[in-house]
Amino acid sequence: MPKFGIVMFATDYSIQPAALARACEERGFESLWFPEHTHIPASRKTAYPGGGELPKEYSHTHDPFVALAAAGAVTRNLKLGTGVCLVVERDPITLAKEVASLDFISGGRVLFGIGGGWNIEEMQNNGVADPKRRWKLVKEKILAMREIWSKENAEFHGEFVNFDPIWSYPKPAQAGGPPVLMGSQSARAIERTAEYCDGWLPINNPRVDFAAKVKELRAAEQKRGRKNLSLTLFGAPGKDEHVENFIKLGFERFLYWVPPAPADTVLPLLDKHAQIASRFK
Repeated sequence: MPKFGIVMFATDYSIQPAALARACEERGFESLWFPEHTHIPASRKTAYPGGGELPKEYSHTHDPFVALAAAGAVTRNLKLGTGVCLVVERDPITLAKEVASLDFISGGRVLFGIGGGWNIEEMQNNGVADPKRRWKLVKEKILAMREIWSKENAEFHGEFVNFDPIWSYPKPAQAGGPPVLMGSQSARAIERTAEYCDGWLPINNPRVDFAAKVKELRAAEQKRGRKNLSLTLFGAPGKDEHVENFIKLGFERFLYWVPPAPADTVLPLLDKHAQIASRFK
């Protein structure tokens, strides 16, 4: 049975995380996801990938882990997703602690969507010396975090991440850590998913041949001796037949975007999306 969730930029002017989380759980959604940007450089040198002016919400986002903690505190079963966490801009030891703490306190409800980012100046302001090599940095940080989540005496020695044995608790409620989902559609996204993630989290884009991409993913996971890497779709289709087409490809989770707006705008949209989800139960 497919699962359905909601994604929203949690901002200082939208419905707040706790209220949104309660509304999502009341309507039967499986998960709630929040994106991340620590800040937006005022220079705006890096063009917005979506074209045109950068939407206001990008510079008004709550910290995703604070927002998800608020969401988790008022719900019992709703899964808590980062959509996505910009791992490249974060310290891996601190991030491992944040993710583990949220997962432990929530009873194992975290879904850890990750990305490499697109705003060069934002990366540089967060200490990323060479943004062109950010995916190498992301890989090392994820591998280091997995060590911290799974071992009492964790250590990691890489080109960018390097530390001798450490003790770090709590460990995540989910053994070995929450599922790590690759939120990228870059040229090597499939390869990276199969190498060090647990699933792929692409954005629904009509220009993408998803049948070919899923075939590529299955071949990549087989090559690495892995299987059943999950498929989650950002921007779920609004028509049943389109959802069914993605289900046939193996997608198991569908995420609907709602705008960062007050409750009187967001709640009717949740009702609309819930109606679609109910037809697949």
